[in-house]
Amino acid sequence: MARITVIGGTGLIGRKVVARLRTAGHDVRAASPSTGVDLVTGAGLDAALAGSSVVIDVSKPRTYDPDAVWRHFDLATRTLVAAEARAGVIHHVALSAVGTERVPQPIPFYRAKAHGEAILREESAPFSVVRATQFFEFGAQIGAQARAGGTDAARVADADVQPIAGDDVAAVLAGLVDQSPTRDAAEIAGPEVMTLADFVSRCLAATGDARPVLADPEAQYFGALIDRSELLPAEGAWLAPTRLADWLG
Repeated sequence: MARITVIGGTGLIGRKVVARLRTAGHDVRAASPSTGVDLVTGAGLDAALAGSSVVIDVSKPRTYDPDAVWRHFDLATRTLVAAEARAGVIHHVALSAVGTERVPQPIPFYRAKAHGEAILREESAPFSVVRATQFFEFGAQIGAQARAGGTDAARVADADVQPIAGDDVAAVLAGLVDQSPTRDAAEIAGPEVMTLADFVSRCLAATGDARPVLADPEAQYFGALIDRSELLPAEGAWLAPTRLADWLG
């Protein structure tokens, strides 16, 4: 079995990927700031990649500030690709987001993700990119951050979403370690299209939060105004099996 390093391996998706790979018998390292690995400076990275043939990068910055996000995906991707070349890594698997390739891209986080993808291509790294839709796990968090000033309602962008379970994302990423690099990006999504307001409302209700969630054309999504279909995958995306109602249940 291959030795694999999961960058961001102690986070939400990273933990799930690591668990799946270990169950499959792979030798896995989970690398993150908590294990002494800093993608921006490169500290601890060479040791984390030593002997690994595959790297799965599910890392993300600690803030959604546009400048910090851009800096992370610029410096972190360049630093990681250089370290992979030194270590002899033969496959870089990157988690990205559906919509990053759309131009012009108004969402700062997605724009920075697209920049990271471009670096992979520029560096001729042996890569595969998986672009996923919003995770079920973040529905309640989006609602918690969307309180309208002075009211109990949450206001979210008037957009459609096709959210996906984190376990399904992890399964796709883990499944790529035994395949050749595609040097391309593939999209994955959940099985159902719904409004962002409905998605957030259902996730909040499952936590006991009965606040109303309102679709607001003036509400931003991660720092940008978006079109109704901005977050939906293109035709031909792989659809995961887990439905939101089953996950919430």
